[in-house]
Amino acid sequence: MNVQTAGAIKHQEESKGADKTSVKAALGSFIGTTVEWYDYFIYGTAAALVFPKVFFSNMSPEMATLMSMISFSVAFVVRPIGGIVIGHFGDRMGRKKLLVFTLMLMGLCTAAIGFLPSYAQAGIWGPALLIVLRIIQGFALGGEWGGAALMSVEHAPEGRRGLWGATMQMGVPAGLLVSAGAFALVSMLPDEQFFSWGWRLPFIFGLVLLVVGMYIRLQVSEPPAFEKVAEKGEIEKAPLLSVWKYEKKKTIVMAFFQTAANVGYFLITVYALSYITQTLGLPRSVASNALMVGAAVDLFMQPVFGWLSDKYGRKKVYGFGAIFFALYAFPFFALLNTADPYYITLALALGLGIGHASTGSLHGVIYAEQYKTKYRFSGSSVAYQLSGIVSSAPTPIIAAWLVATTGNSMAVSWFVVAAAVITLICISMTKETYRIDINE
Repeated sequence: MNVQTAGAIKHQEESKGADKTSVKAALGSFIGTTVEWYDYFIYGTAAALVFPKVFFSNMSPEMATLMSMISFSVAFVVRPIGGIVIGHFGDRMGRKKLLVFTLMLMGLCTAAIGFLPSYAQAGIWGPALLIVLRIIQGFALGGEWGGAALMSVEHAPEGRRGLWGATMQMGVPAGLLVSAGAFALVSMLPDEQFFSWGWRLPFIFGLVLLVVGMYIRLQVSEPPAFEKVAEKGEIEKAPLLSVWKYEKKKTIVMAFFQTAANVGYFLITVYALSYITQTLGLPRSVASNALMVGAAVDLFMQPVFGWLSDKYGRKKVYGFGAIFFALYAFPFFALLNTADPYYITLALALGLGIGHASTGSLHGVIYAEQYKTKYRFSGSSVAYQLSGIVSSAPTPIIAAWLVATTGNSMAVSWFVVAAAVITLICISMTKETYRIDINE
């Protein structure tokens, strides 16, 4: 065997090892992200269907719904803090350790919510503890997202970062699908049992998912990009300061970049559940089943759009999604207002399977590609989590207020159109990144 042949064999073996590592990283990010978003979405579903009657039962139905939506949204306020703190240590200590920590924190908080006393049992202590646990969830997710995105994108094979990044983002609809399925099962219980103990079971089930997620995530190694920075001794002492010094304008733009995706997504997955059950007066099962179908379509379509972004670019695919949300804003509510379970399911499936899949699938790769390796965790985390405050947190509250004050859903549709315009402006201010070398 000559030297050239031996070298070729060695290269093939290294490539196979790299492929296995990248697949393991993608799987680890997907499973871990699924668990964490299950924890997060199970709260959103309960905020729409349960918490107004369990933790805010001393208020009018309208005020109870509004307070429940506020308790859901408060997590977005602390998510940037989680991004700052956990992103700082992620850039200094590595991605893996921080991902294990955030997963454990999310899982334990979710299970604890399942054991909280109601307002009838403990008065103000029930909703107060609920909000505290929600804040901790927001802190954990604020740091988790950036780490999971980098584990997938930095491990991705050449030319497949969009597809690999989409596998991590698939954890979002997967978590939603599992949480919607869990609530669909317990929603079959009679009201008395459902509101006393049935709603608690999906939260407690989070402990089982936590064990699975921890096992998978512990098997994944650090990305080569971070290891190279560590070997060269280029670890940033204050990565966030570097982001602010060198990437301030970019970070501000990226904070508004996903406005259309966030408004569209949380309108569909949180407020629409309240609209279907409270405004239209339909059974919980209609909302839960429609959401479950929508999440399944979203899960299937995300890798398709991730693959398309590797072929045609991030901006074209993401811009398509923003335009779709703008055009779909009015038909969405028209379908809901039929009060027909079939059309309601179709409404959620189209909104999630096209609008969110074409945008949400690219968040991991787009944000990761905007920053240098040595402060990528901090930069991508902070920009992404700031977008949560700008557009995710206010959406259920604004939607509830618009319907309450105008008496119809048309104002909410115009709200979605405005969000799409903001995203399109941000896209025009962003450079195309699908062909750059992120290790540079």
